[in-house]
Amino acid sequence: MTISALAALAGVVLFPLAMVYAGLMDIVTMTIRNMLVLALVAGWLALAPLAGFSLAELGWSVGVAGVVLVLAFIMFALGWIGGGDAKLAAATALWFSPEQALLYFTYASLIGGLLTLGLLELRTWMLPAALVRVPWIASLHDRKSGVPYGAAMAPAALLVFPETGWLTHAAL
Repeated sequence: MTISALAALAGVVLFPLAMVYAGLMDIVTMTIRNMLVLALVAGWLALAPLAGFSLAELGWSVGVAGVVLVLAFIMFALGWIGGGDAKLAAATALWFSPEQALLYFTYASLIGGLLTLGLLELRTWMLPAALVRVPWIASLHDRKSGVPYGAAMAPAALLVFPETGWLTHAAL
């Protein structure tokens, strides 16, 4: 197996695991850790050039991620999303082409909308006492809590990832 294929294979393992972890941790803690975001960025920086992506593909990924970072922090400043969500969105965009990033954010918006509606509905129900004692469930149920958008971004990323060049490069 070539270095290129090994690097792509490492990306095929790292990215989905990181996204699953991000989604689950955001549900449970309402936090996306900086170390996770840094691992996604560092993983892409180390693996993408070795995996055989062209300079143009790398450049487009960085450009899209930069635009996403600016837009996401505007949304953060307006109070629409959390800072961890903003950073995760940009780090995730690195792993996609511009077209895939657009599809990713479309999926994330749709899943995020469903998640928001579901949480709003859940928050109108009275929880059984056993569930109220579970901190993360109580937090999700709290009307003052936000929405863990990482829980929407993670499945959206997993839906788009198979369409990326990472799998193609790993198969070489």
